[in-house]
Amino acid sequence: MALRNRLDETARPTQGTDDRNSVTHWRQRLLTEVNLEDLAKLSMQQRRIRLEKVVGHLLSREGPVLSDRERSALIRRVVDEALGLGVLEPLLADDSVTEIMVNGPDTIYVERAGKVERISTTFASDAQLMQTIDRIVSQVNRRVDESSPMVDARLPSGERVNVIIPPLSLTGATITIRRFPKPFSIRQLAAKGSLDEHTGALLAALVRAHFNVIIAGGTGSGKTTFLNALSAFAPNSERIITIEDSAELQLQQEHVIRLESRPPNMEGAGQVTIRDLVRNSLRMRPDRIIIGEVRGAETLDMLQAMNTGHDGSLATVHANSADDAVYRLLTLASMSEVKIPFEAIQDQINAAVDVIVHLSRYADGSRRVGEIGVVTSSRREQFQLTPVLRFEPQPLDAQGKVNGLFRRFPLPRNIAQRIINAGEVVPSVFTEPEHTVPIGAVK
Repeated sequence: MALRNRLDETARPTQGTDDRNSVTHWRQRLLTEVNLEDLAKLSMQQRRIRLEKVVGHLLSREGPVLSDRERSALIRRVVDEALGLGVLEPLLADDSVTEIMVNGPDTIYVERAGKVERISTTFASDAQLMQTIDRIVSQVNRRVDESSPMVDARLPSGERVNVIIPPLSLTGATITIRRFPKPFSIRQLAAKGSLDEHTGALLAALVRAHFNVIIAGGTGSGKTTFLNALSAFAPNSERIITIEDSAELQLQQEHVIRLESRPPNMEGAGQVTIRDLVRNSLRMRPDRIIIGEVRGAETLDMLQAMNTGHDGSLATVHANSADDAVYRLLTLASMSEVKIPFEAIQDQINAAVDVIVHLSRYADGSRRVGEIGVVTSSRREQFQLTPVLRFEPQPLDAQGKVNGLFRRFPLPRNIAQRIINAGEVVPSVFTEPEHTVPIGAVK
């Protein structure tokens, strides 16, 4: 029944459309030719292959004269409309696209290599755009209408989706699709210029030595990608629990429990928040807890977990600098309904957070480790971050690329000793006096 509704929906004719070159016309013909009961038994890939064959036969029998290229494009568009997300399908199949932004039916932007560009693809009408939105949200048992004009969802392939429609969006129905991040290792990120190999070795030692690490940065700075890369250094023998709004992390360890929050249903019930999951994870005997992003009262629970035997935990937070990340954690932790004095929260942060890695996104779209700081304040002292690494960008070169210097600073003695006591090696460049290393443009 669901398959019939989907094909039926896409087969509704657009007013005034009877052109045999139109997608609408061939969608209608497709519906008359397929056996829906047989089709429902097939996998999505098998359905696509079957429908492509049916459309191909229809075009051979009834269609206009088309070049091979035009014929293939028409078949793909008809099947995309019937099974997928229409004009968005080619963008989702393009590995170079990291974000898709639909600003009404006539305007679509994509992000490639950190840069946003407008593309020529458009939706045929507002109705076609709303059909695509309905298809997205129905997969997660949600609806979008004037009474519920904002929805967060996730595609079956893992992409995060945000939808907002009129009257809240004055530019028309808007879709923002964040692609499932491709996993990179620290070595691969170093090869791309995001950091240098010595810094990668230091971060690996910090994770293995069970330092609590916060990854900070702005939107699109690569926090999730970096978190995934750092998590690879956790030993395979540990029980790791990941907590996310939309499951994106791709840990390779053997003993990983993945938890995902749940929004309220159509009746406003059944919500499970990140905070609920953090609290529950403490009853699951974790060795480490990895939180995709802290953005509210769950920050206090995370800090308490870090202070109660769950060393080596990792999380991300939105912040404009390493210093700002500390105060951001303080603000978020104070959002809890439990009224805790400022000094007590400050004490929690000083005791729980060991390292802050701040990521920055630069004018050429490149993403780099902008700063690494270690927390050297204790108890209720004023927050103190000691710098370990800082990237100093230079003006754009002739090709519009960002070059610069990584400035390294020696590790505080107690931090270095803690790494050594854990059986890890401190890279020698972080025990020497301050010095710099040039980093070229990201290729």
